[in-house]
Amino acid sequence: QVQLVESGGGLVQPGASLKLSCAASGITFSNYVINWFRQAPGKEREFVGWISRAGDRTRYADSVKGRFTISRDNAKNMVYLQMNSLKPEDTAVYYCAAQTGSGIPGRAGDMNSWGKGTLVTVYS
Repeated sequence: QVQLVESGGGLVQPGASLKLSCAASGITFSNYVINWFRQAPGKEREFVGWISRAGDRTRYADSVKGRFTISRDNAKNMVYLQMNSLKPEDTAVYYCAAQTGSGIPGRAGDMNSWGKGTLVTVYS
């Protein structure tokens, strides 16, 4: 059974950094594109970024480009989301999601599995 577990969320001030982790089990990890999404209170879930199966390509939403970095360690079945220069508008529950097959990375409806999320709160 596929399981994705996010960790690393917390309460930080603007300008701070956080590193989220996503641990995967029950899948051949290197077969999956790993995506990050987030959902702020009262808002729809939005795409944050994805990383390719080999970790050689990434793509980010404009709102986080230049501040967030996704990396992965296939040997450890782990994906990371390094978030720098955090802003109050980054406050959200952050989810990792695995996608394989013919689905389109970054499209929520094409994800095969989701984690339960980790809360990031940026307060001023």
